[in-house]
Amino acid sequence: MPIDRISGIALLLLAGFVAVETRVLPLGDHQNPGPGYLPLLLASILAVLSVLMILRPKGSPPWKSVQWKEKSHALAIFVCCLFATFCVEPLGYRLTMLLILGFLFGVLERMKAWWAVGLAFALSWGSFWVFDTLLMVPLPRGGLGF
Repeated sequence: MPIDRISGIALLLLAGFVAVETRVLPLGDHQNPGPGYLPLLLASILAVLSVLMILRPKGSPPWKSVQWKEKSHALAIFVCCLFATFCVEPLGYRLTMLLILGFLFGVLERMKAWWAVGLAFALSWGSFWVFDTLLMVPLPRGGLGF
């Protein structure tokens, strides 16, 4: 089975899940859309595009031919996403991102320690400042105030 067909099936399942979950939100109308309008619209577009991927996997290599050279990197990024999911509330955004970015830059990318720590610190504190101060999006500060 081609990779595009497998990806299309996965995206179609995701679109179906999003469409089912938006049932609880009011749709509104075209003049005054409700909170469920845009997710349902995006899920519908995703469903149409995924059906196209399923029907036309032209030039896509078969699943068995794919070499998973970067599987350790993908697993590490997935573990970082899980860590962020469970630790952003208790630790806060800045500290969680500092730990994740420090790990990704220092361990996965093998940057020099001072460069990895500096870049992780600048990105975690800088992105917090942009979202919290400029965009006024409340991000979790955690129990330590970070």
